[in-house]
Amino acid sequence: MNSQQGRSQNGQSQNGQSQQPAARRYRVTHRTRYDYDNVVSSSYGRAYLQPRDLPGQRVLTSEVEVDPEPSDRSTGVDIYGNSDSYFHVRTPHRRLEVTGTSTVEVDPIDHGLLDSPAARGSWEDARPLGPASARAVEFRLDLFPPEISPAVRDYAATIFTPGAPLIDVVVELTRRIFRDFTYRSGSTQISTRVDTVLDRREGVCQDFARVAIACLRSQGLAARYVSGYLATDPPPGKERIFGADASHAWAAVWLPGDRWIAFDPTNDTLVGERHVTVAWGRDYEDVPPLRGVIYTESRKSKIDVSVDVSPVP
Repeated sequence: MNSQQGRSQNGQSQNGQSQQPAARRYRVTHRTRYDYDNVVSSSYGRAYLQPRDLPGQRVLTSEVEVDPEPSDRSTGVDIYGNSDSYFHVRTPHRRLEVTGTSTVEVDPIDHGLLDSPAARGSWEDARPLGPASARAVEFRLDLFPPEISPAVRDYAATIFTPGAPLIDVVVELTRRIFRDFTYRSGSTQISTRVDTVLDRREGVCQDFARVAIACLRSQGLAARYVSGYLATDPPPGKERIFGADASHAWAAVWLPGDRWIAFDPTNDTLVGERHVTVAWGRDYEDVPPLRGVIYTESRKSKIDVSVDVSPVP
């Protein structure tokens, strides 16, 4: 998952501007194509390609197309409330193409949430404790293999000042990761551990989200991994290029009252009207855009992924 926007800062919620951005509408197309060097006799797949309906985000249309046409397919909702699609292609094929297309309307950052007592209260008070926070406890726990290491705790300790407001800590964590790490496409893999990213100080959006999540959990806070898309605006005078955007990832922290503040350390910003939320879980493994199993004698395959987030007037 790469953010091809570059690492330009979007300080809509951090720079004190009084002008409130308007809601934005997008048409999102996410196309994945696999080419095989031999016939695939059967292909099973599961996709997270349909955005969520949320407060502040409305899905107007959404569909997932599979070519060749599956003999079996279904849609459902997983344990976290994400929409997922299953398919089984039985037609022999050398190419598989899966395309998710959606029209989504996204609101600006909710400043009422950022100014709420829960967000302005000390971060220690945001630790999920008691029956009222039961649904958040799972997001406080470490992964297996563990991600919360001494290096993670040491990095977090410089940010989580005792008694500091939760929103201030989140903004500082976002800014610190943006400052301390270099965005470098291809420098990591899905399996790269958080400790490795901390040591190398480079990675891509999913790595920075996972560093932030590990830091929050190391302090007893609940944090989730969010997958989606980021609308990237072209330079002045330049036209948009189809496929220039890519899947994106960020993090969110739980607040008492069962609300969440989402933030994007790759771009040093809180999540607003330029972010389209697709799915969330405890880690990337819970919500990959597409995964599956094929039956074939093929030894080689090629994957091509294209994402476009186009503004709709």
